[in-house]
Amino acid sequence: MKTLKSVTIALALFAACSFAKANDVPPANLTKTHAINTYIDAMTHGKLGDFKQVIDPSATFSIQRGNDVLSFTKDQIIADLKGKENIEQECTTTNQVVDESSNKVVVKVDMAFNNFTRTNYVTIANTGKGWKITNVNSVFK
Repeated sequence: MKTLKSVTIALALFAACSFAKANDVPPANLTKTHAINTYIDAMTHGKLGDFKQVIDPSATFSIQRGNDVLSFTKDQIIADLKGKENIEQECTTTNQVVDESSNKVVVKVDMAFNNFTRTNYVTIANTGKGWKITNVNSVFK
């Protein structure tokens, strides 16, 4: 009877862990389009669903404000965005490909607010584990 209980508990834990990982996006689905759309959804609409998965662990985020350049890691950006989750930004967002090669794409994402525009240059690279964001440089105009 003890063995049956142990096996049942082990199977339940295994199933729970499997379901917890079920939301991961398979590398084949981590496309350039998915990465940029996920970035825009996170920044503009506060939707963080797959955001963590489309950011490479070594990604850097830089924001230029005047003469100062502030740099952030993936974990710092995710922590900041969690405080803005599901908050809709009052801006119009447009994007266009600035440069593209077989393994890298740079997309310009403009977020036009009433008094200023935030321009993000988002670099997406084929990491071998899908297309992921590796660098974001933001400037304010």
